[in-house]
Amino acid sequence: MTADHRRPTGPADAIMRTYTEPEVASLLDELQERGRKFGLLWPGVATDHVGVDGRVSVRFGMAPASTVLNLLAILRHYERTEAPCDS
Repeated sequence: MTADHRRPTGPADAIMRTYTEPEVASLLDELQERGRKFGLLWPGVATDHVGVDGRVSVRFGMAPASTVLNLLAILRHYERTEAPCDS
């Protein structure tokens, strides 16, 4: 998925239990901001609640919060690789 060949984050990955609701809300804000540059709009996206297993849910269609992380990784990678050189 990215240049460093990391695999996408899965919804059941242990790392997903470490994200708090405010952290996921911040990631959603970043996704909105970065996505807007590419015409990607998610008007109803928001955090939903913290589940019994500790994972934060998002209102992003039927997508888990890990989808937000994966989309951000793609956008960040694209911005790094497509940035103009200073030379």
